[in-house]
Amino acid sequence: MKKSFSILAAALFFMGSVAYSQQLQMPQASPSAKISQKVGLTDVTVEYSRPSTKGRKIFGELVPFGQVWRTGANAATILDFSTAVEISNNQVPAGKYALYSIPGKDKWTIVLSKNTELWGSIGYNADEDILRFEVEPKKLSRKYETFEISFNNMTDNGADLSLKWENTRVDFRITTEVDPIVMAQIQELVIDNKTENPSLLYAAANYYFTNQKDINQAYDWISKSVETDPKYWTMHLKAKIEASLGKKEEAIASAKKSMEMAEAAKNPDYIALNQRLIQSLN
Repeated sequence: MKKSFSILAAALFFMGSVAYSQQLQMPQASPSAKISQKVGLTDVTVEYSRPSTKGRKIFGELVPFGQVWRTGANAATILDFSTAVEISNNQVPAGKYALYSIPGKDKWTIVLSKNTELWGSIGYNADEDILRFEVEPKKLSRKYETFEISFNNMTDNGADLSLKWENTRVDFRITTEVDPIVMAQIQELVIDNKTENPSLLYAAANYYFTNQKDINQAYDWISKSVETDPKYWTMHLKAKIEASLGKKEEAIASAKKSMEMAEAAKNPDYIALNQRLIQSLN
């Protein structure tokens, strides 16, 4: 009898423990989000929570002016840079930072803090700031019901990080170092190694042409590339470089060859690109 009672008690205890450990799965009031963007050669990641207005007045009331805000909800918003970046003319080393802000009616202060462990802004200490700068908020014609962080105005070496909620938008620019890194790779892989790899030669020629560097060197590289392994996209680049060097007849011939190859590959984009290039040279 005692043995049966012990088994029953153990079973009830186990069932109770299982029931206690189970939790209801419910939607978050401010769902977590994670966005990543390649900016130049740098990976930039943002982790944050997204509160909604739900009929409330946000800036100046729910989020008071002049006070440090977590720039989202729940835990502090985190920015992660895979390499060093530049923000507001300040160098920021690679790593993770908490993104805080101090909203104001006519200006916001953006803050990057080294302390990424806080719940929101509780325990925030300005001594842990790595960067502070001011930006002007913009009024939006449309309303953002839910707080949103996004990347906009992408270029080869930068992007705007945009904060949008209610009828307010705040942007700041993140720039990265690209040209010295790419040029170092070209020096090592193409110039020093005297490569004959058509893909590397094409990439180097394309970078030189796009960034208005030594066009004659770009022409030498692309010529070697198409001699070894002609493709419709490499022939098109050769045509563009020839056109920029004033080699009109050669450019038309290269564009026609590129267009023939694009037609065989059934690529309408390059067919159209070559048609436009030829028309511009006639």
